[in-house]
Amino acid sequence: MKKDISGTIKRADRFRVILVGEGILVGAVAGVTVILYRIALENAGRWLTSIIDFASRSLFYMVGWFAVLVLMAFVVGKLLSYEPLISGSGIPQVEGEVVGKLQQNWWRVLSAKFAGGFLCMLGGLALGREGPSIQLGAMAGKGVSRKLDRGKTEEHFLITCGASAGLAAAFHAPLAGVMFSLEEIHKNFSVSVLTSVMTASLTADILSTLVLGTDSVFRFEIVDSIPIRYYWMIVLLGIILGVLGAFYNWFTLKAQALYGKIKTEGHTVKIMIPFLCAGALGFTAPELLGSGHDLIEQLTNTDMVLGTIVFILVGRFLFSALSFGSGAPGGIFFPLLVIGGFIGGAFAKTGVEFFGLDPIYVNNFVLISMAGYFSAIVRAPLTGIILIFEMTGNMSHMLSLSTISVVAYIVATLLGSRPIYESLLERLIEKNGDTSQDDNNVKQKILSNFVVKKGSKPDGCLIKDVHWPDNCLLVAIQRGARELIPKGKTKLIAGDIIVTMTDERDMAAVHEKMEELCRGF
Repeated sequence: MKKDISGTIKRADRFRVILVGEGILVGAVAGVTVILYRIALENAGRWLTSIIDFASRSLFYMVGWFAVLVLMAFVVGKLLSYEPLISGSGIPQVEGEVVGKLQQNWWRVLSAKFAGGFLCMLGGLALGREGPSIQLGAMAGKGVSRKLDRGKTEEHFLITCGASAGLAAAFHAPLAGVMFSLEEIHKNFSVSVLTSVMTASLTADILSTLVLGTDSVFRFEIVDSIPIRYYWMIVLLGIILGVLGAFYNWFTLKAQALYGKIKTEGHTVKIMIPFLCAGALGFTAPELLGSGHDLIEQLTNTDMVLGTIVFILVGRFLFSALSFGSGAPGGIFFPLLVIGGFIGGAFAKTGVEFFGLDPIYVNNFVLISMAGYFSAIVRAPLTGIILIFEMTGNMSHMLSLSTISVVAYIVATLLGSRPIYESLLERLIEKNGDTSQDDNNVKQKILSNFVVKKGSKPDGCLIKDVHWPDNCLLVAIQRGARELIPKGKTKLIAGDIIVTMTDERDMAAVHEKMEELCRGF
């Protein structure tokens, strides 16, 4: 036992150096995996367009396409029965694993998620590639950890590296990949995590650039930054986005609950619903199918009328909820950006008609609305701001991006809406039960870092006066560049990083209690 503890601590002392090299390796493996996934989905989107055009020629071909959709839904349902943790976006699964609440079989998730995501895109479901890319990247990181026989502490770092690399390769946005991993998944800004995820994210982005080119995800013109005289409209739009973001979270969970009332064996019947709806929409409103990437460029590069914008907005919102609520393997990350962009487009068009908004700023409102809606739903404003900046390659709107993100964040918080991925993780654990025990049942010591927030219980207290969780050992206190040995008379201050050690079986409970203990105002 002592050897196990001392070995874990000694290796942790060298994490900053070790994780840089391992981050490059994970970034390469995760990058290649996600690039292949991205290419497969892009081909699926093109094939879907060709199939619908061909099938529209006769009723016989239409019926044949519906038969193919039923077959694809059956296969996806079997994949979900084979590996239930591929359902949805995959981001809650990664978060759950990092905090010790879930345990995924990395190679089963990799294979099943890849195949399931491809079939869902080929079928036309309104799902995104970014959430699955994060899960695929994280599982690639876990696979590297297992192949290198790393401990659980190191494995969690490598899972975070893989998640960062997955987002970087999916969006061609390395900084957003780093920020999302720190802000949403790991929830920690320690040097060890930062350096490793940066190397992984940059490695994946370099590979993505070499294979797919340097073009940004969205390509549309921004003439100039929004003048100060229109900032009252930005604040108003931020309030609207906060309200609609809270509604999106409620509606998404409600859709999941309604699907949960369908009592059938397996997943096929639930998956069949969005596939058949996609078939009907393919011959009536094909613009509502798929991730919606082309819709943003149509909105910003053509003079789309307000009625069309509202129709696509409502249709995408409903079909996205219908697709995601079924548990199909696909994400909401990109679809919610598309919905946010159309909210901004509808708002700007209304502003042009009734409030004297100059039409040249319509694209600006589309752009900033995506960031505001993301902040209201995911509650990760820094990631949203950096993501939109990298996806468009334009820095002239940083002030307006920051303003709308903060306003939307505050409004959604005041309405009591919880971050969507936290809510989805709770639902996932309730549905699948405790999957946190490893397959080989090996118990290890795990190191975790927790930041003392301003106004938290430990802030300004002596270590001996704090009621720490059971089965938790304080290993070190990191204060800036110094590392302190924790003693009873050591006084904690805001900004300190507490390094704890616990058994694998106790990690989830200890992590939850430490997060609550170190939470600030």
